[in-house]
Amino acid sequence: MTVMKVVQYGDKILKRHCKKIENIDKDILKIVKNLEDTLDNCDGIGLAAPQIGIAKRIIRIDLKDGSQPISLINPEITKKIGKEVSIEGCLSYVGYEGEVVRPKKVYVEGMNTEGKKVEYFAEGLLAKAFCHEIDHLDGIMYMDRARKVYKLEE
Repeated sequence: MTVMKVVQYGDKILKRHCKKIENIDKDILKIVKNLEDTLDNCDGIGLAAPQIGIAKRIIRIDLKDGSQPISLINPEITKKIGKEVSIEGCLSYVGYEGEVVRPKKVYVEGMNTEGKKVEYFAEGLLAKAFCHEIDHLDGIMYMDRARKVYKLEE
């Protein structure tokens, strides 16, 4: 088990556009495992590879509600439906939350760890998590999209 340090706001890697993965090998599977282990030890519901210092297109989402966690390689939003305002936080920007307009529903495709194409239709919290984590892969943080950002009280 390897729990990685979560990269914090201001680190240049969080603004980089991540590289697409051409081939799933043991190094890529190790990154997936590190994302799993790190997210399992955090309060958040999603984590992207750049948040553990790796500029690759991999995300991990675990809503921690009993649903199956998702590890996705080269994720892409293929369709967005509707809009709504949500409150978001980020493991890379601790102590703040912001109001962000996100799609109500999204279609997402990518590859699983076996290299097979997978597709998801997501709404609610899962849709927001997909949007948030895929943004990280393009160097976008929720504060870049936020209408307002608030400092949380202790």
